[in-house]
Amino acid sequence: MTRLIVWRHGNTDWNAEHRVQGQTDVPLNDLGRRQAVDAAELLARLKPAAIVSSDLRRAADTAAALAALTGLAVDYDPRLRERYFGPWQGLTMAEVAQARPVEHARWTAGEAVIGDDIETLDDLGKRVADGLQAAAETVPHGATVVVTTHGAAARQGIGHLVGWPVEQLRTLRALQNCHWVELTHDGRCGWQIGAYNVGPFTQRPVPPAV
Repeated sequence: MTRLIVWRHGNTDWNAEHRVQGQTDVPLNDLGRRQAVDAAELLARLKPAAIVSSDLRRAADTAAALAALTGLAVDYDPRLRERYFGPWQGLTMAEVAQARPVEHARWTAGEAVIGDDIETLDDLGKRVADGLQAAAETVPHGATVVVTTHGAAARQGIGHLVGWPVEQLRTLRALQNCHWVELTHDGRCGWQIGAYNVGPFTQRPVPPAV
């Protein structure tokens, strides 16, 4: 049974400011780096055979904390990047709500298509699921692979992988910084979620992942 750990990156200043990151390459802050180290100490106990990461810095630097403990090299896959939020990127959610109320209302309602060149949930799910599946195929059957990605990307990619509709995915709370989801795969059951939002205690409240 192959085990896939889908790990969200640590905290950033933009997380703290409720600012939309999307595919903007924002680095970890001091809290995020501490979270990465704390989480890596727990994940190292799972004896991963491989680490794969989004190529954005906040995910790559989170993965590097685990690589330092395990001696594994990190492979990078741009398919694991966060959702592309187009003109929202760099704005706070309050600014989005004021400047783009119709789009913000669609996002709040969980609609798959927001508009204005923002990546659709379907496209995001397919892209990230392809990256997750490819990562799982890099390790032998029965081994563990850790994939470092982003909040919205993780939830939608996992949903696509296990075949959940958007409505069901909305019942899951946002993945906290440096927390992860554990999935397993075998020939009989396919992909199954074993645990969700697991992680260290070095936390403070953050907004929904964007």
